[in-house]
Amino acid sequence: MTTQAEQISDDDKITPELLKIAGVVVLGAIMSILDVTVVNVALPTFQTELSSNGEALAYSTVAWTATAYMLALAAVIPLTGWAADRFGTKRLYMTAIGLFTLGSLLCATAWNIEALIGFRVLQGLGGGMLMPLGMTIMTKAAGPHRMGRLMAILGIPMLLGPILGPIIGGILIDAASWHWVFIINLPIGIVGLLYAQRVLPKDAPEPSESLDVVGMLLLSPGLAALLYGVSTIPEQGTVLAAKVLVPAILGVLLIGAFVFWSFKPQHPLLDLRLFKDRNLTVSIITMFLFAAAFFGALLLVPTYFQQVDGYSVKKAGLLIAAQGIGAMLTMPIAGALTDKMPVGRIVPFGFLGILVGMFGLTQSTDPGTSDVTIMGWLFVTGLGMGATMMPLFTSALKTLKAADVARGSTLLNVTQQVASATGIATISVVLTNAMKSGDVLAGSQQLPGVDGGLTAAQLAATSNTEQGAGIVEALDVSKDVLARGFQDLADAFQSSYWVAFFVLVVTLVPVAFLPRKREESHLLEGEDGATPPVMMH
Repeated sequence: MTTQAEQISDDDKITPELLKIAGVVVLGAIMSILDVTVVNVALPTFQTELSSNGEALAYSTVAWTATAYMLALAAVIPLTGWAADRFGTKRLYMTAIGLFTLGSLLCATAWNIEALIGFRVLQGLGGGMLMPLGMTIMTKAAGPHRMGRLMAILGIPMLLGPILGPIIGGILIDAASWHWVFIINLPIGIVGLLYAQRVLPKDAPEPSESLDVVGMLLLSPGLAALLYGVSTIPEQGTVLAAKVLVPAILGVLLIGAFVFWSFKPQHPLLDLRLFKDRNLTVSIITMFLFAAAFFGALLLVPTYFQQVDGYSVKKAGLLIAAQGIGAMLTMPIAGALTDKMPVGRIVPFGFLGILVGMFGLTQSTDPGTSDVTIMGWLFVTGLGMGATMMPLFTSALKTLKAADVARGSTLLNVTQQVASATGIATISVVLTNAMKSGDVLAGSQQLPGVDGGLTAAQLAATSNTEQGAGIVEALDVSKDVLARGFQDLADAFQSSYWVAFFVLVVTLVPVAFLPRKREESHLLEGEDGATPPVMMH
């Protein structure tokens, strides 16, 4: 069995034991992250195959399979720190894998859309704990001198998930059925459970905290309500819709009440006192702005390939792999450098790559732009991403005491969830409203299911589908009008990329405050200054 000395060795060497632990964490991260993008590809299939009356289900209905997962994810993340202390990291991690795998099996057996949505909640309860627990395990195993390199390994599934998801989902649905987007998790989950049982050190939890029940009743539903409201913005097309405002305001009020409450108990559900750590605070602010802009904009790239170029989901996924390749080149280098120098001397160079790549995308939205050009800009963006994201995670956790790492990991994961949902919703609304800004096509107001008619850009966005081609024929739209629609659609994507670019420019402000001098790590200290036990808070 791995000893405490081996676990917390301050040696720079990456040992086989550490790589085995990293493998367990990466397996869990792959399941959690890949599942989000794989299922998104299956939504149109759910519309037809889970219908009970022969008519296609509304997209807003099947979208709940993604929303329910995300809300369960957000609700359970704040509980992870307390549960790790109460039950032990190994036990909780294996429980999370078990819940996720069981949820996957049940999803594959779903007989209607309601059952699938319910089983996705169970999946999300397991998936929500995997990333913060994985970061806690990796941070503790690595020690302060190896965090950068080991966290870079954890970053690989975070980058490859959005890239491989559409490809794998498209292949599975085309070759077999939608059930396989869930069945594929079963062998990974079983291997993950056996691997974790064998590799992770034995639990010896010594629970010292009671559950912050008031905090749980405020924060978990508050996060779920806020993310639900934010995620509904693209569907409603405006922030002012009641379906957006009511849950979002309720969420903000609950979260605000939690902020006031969190300073009363000694061990709150989410420890906001950690913001006294300068590195954590600056890293979280940087992470929020970065994740909102980056993930919001990059989600549009496969949509661009499908709507403007008419490519399949699989081909779009293959083309955006250029971003992942770029990130994979710089991520291990950035990880090694993070162990040797402050992140304030690494992240600015990564951000330069992201800014250059994003600016390139703003100039590459015309319908005639070659795939090679867009892939080149995605590659540059990936180079920057690989030198940015995991160094930020490392910087946030490196100066915390061991007993605070689980809480810090939870803060980071909550931040990323809220930032990604906010960015995706905001930039999607920019795209949607830009597509609506043109003149309505004559006769489109009478089309069934089309409220207020279609602009040329909106028609162009669907013209590569069977339904869209039928509308083009029904309206007798000329080639010139359709060509103008594609140009308007390209301009809408350009506007969305510009919004992301300006948010990234603003992010340079907190980037400037990242540490530029080497700071002392407290990772090997317990709350009383002693070396902490193997399984941490």
